[in-house]
Amino acid sequence: MVQEWIEIDEGIDLAKFFATDHPRLRSMTLFDAIINNTDRKIGHLLPVNEKEVYGCDHGVTFHTDDKLRTVLWQWANEPFNRDEIELLRKADTLLKGELGDLLIPLLTKLEIESTCIRVSNLLASGTFPTPNPDWPAVPWPAF
Repeated sequence: MVQEWIEIDEGIDLAKFFATDHPRLRSMTLFDAIINNTDRKIGHLLPVNEKEVYGCDHGVTFHTDDKLRTVLWQWANEPFNRDEIELLRKADTLLKGELGDLLIPLLTKLEIESTCIRVSNLLASGTFPTPNPDWPAVPWPAF
């Protein structure tokens, strides 16, 4: 394990910030949909300034079942923009090739296949995912 201390902007109210339309949060939302993040909490958002936001994670990702849980649902069912579609196309190609091969020692074959399916489904829908009705949509506690 490797950790890096990130100094956050203490002036930013996380409880309000996570619900904004910040472009970095939107990018993190797409990333979480791809990796099937089951635990994106408010406290996992690390704004270092008005433009830059990091996310900290713990590895509860890449599950083979649809278990996406996040506080970032403000883009649910919204269409992807051109850059997001291009990113998904690249991810689709890379996962079926070089990146998929690099992930073999880290993930099971089924986890890699499930990630490929998620990316394909995101491309097919053209929109951010909506919450799974069979799974809690927001992790608890939310902070």
